[in-house]
Amino acid sequence: MLDLEQLAALLEKNREAAKARVQEFSIGRQHFAFNTQPYFMAVINLSPDSWYRESVCLTAEHAIQRAQLLGVQGADIIDIGAESTLAHAARASDTVQTSKLLPILKSLRDQITSVETYSPEVAQQCLSAGAKVLNLTGSDPKLYSVVASHDAAVIICYVQGTNVRDVCDFLFKGDVITTMYEYFARQIEIAARAGVNKILIDPGLGFYYRNLQDSAARVRHQMTVFLNTFRLRTLGFPVCHALPHAFEYFGDEVRSAEPFFAVLAALGKTDLFRTHEVPKTKAVLEVLKLFDKGTPPPLPTG
Repeated sequence: MLDLEQLAALLEKNREAAKARVQEFSIGRQHFAFNTQPYFMAVINLSPDSWYRESVCLTAEHAIQRAQLLGVQGADIIDIGAESTLAHAARASDTVQTSKLLPILKSLRDQITSVETYSPEVAQQCLSAGAKVLNLTGSDPKLYSVVASHDAAVIICYVQGTNVRDVCDFLFKGDVITTMYEYFARQIEIAARAGVNKILIDPGLGFYYRNLQDSAARVRHQMTVFLNTFRLRTLGFPVCHALPHAFEYFGDEVRSAEPFFAVLAALGKTDLFRTHEVPKTKAVLEVLKLFDKGTPPPLPTG
């Protein structure tokens, strides 16, 4: 059971890291003040293989309507993907992906959109069509030049493989945060050399490694990374987290899972919350803000 003593020990061991500040920058017309408030990335899946059915949109019209609703609900960025990251999902060619993505992106120029892909061709076309963020689910360095040429932002995901669809077992080598730190440090250096200056990092907690399909092992790994997020912020860049579901534990209440994990992610100082449940997650974080600056809410009387 996670308790205050464990949280206190984690903080005491890494007290200097907890003071880290990260770069702030504008995406599109919006400035992101990551050091003072959280932001929300909503999800639209164009693949029928995506299992979170509330986020699946099978027509451009439906996707556009959902994006507009998510914006009203408080999403700062709309992340759109045309290929599921599930291991058993069908592959989607570049042509299939762009045929689905481009009409939507061109209709959402008033919102900040992100495209989730590991394909240089898909990234190039989508950023040209108006996307402002590349949610990079692969490790091909050519993509950084594509991002730089459009003055876009990139979310660098931690991937043990060439891309999210090419992963096997997750290799644990000592402290997983140190391993991730080293990976991100290398990728940030490559991105910076290519001219990218708007960077976020994402530990990739929703990717489908074979040995993390056991629910207890996966959730333990996710919780550990959430609480240690502030250590990754010492790289100087904001951290994005995709909030997981833990269906095995939440069952019929699976739509409450992401707001629960948002608490752990917030305690670890996450900057951008990628969620299918924007209103619920935002409400949870609004409640946590009541404890800002060490001032708890008043106790009820009577």
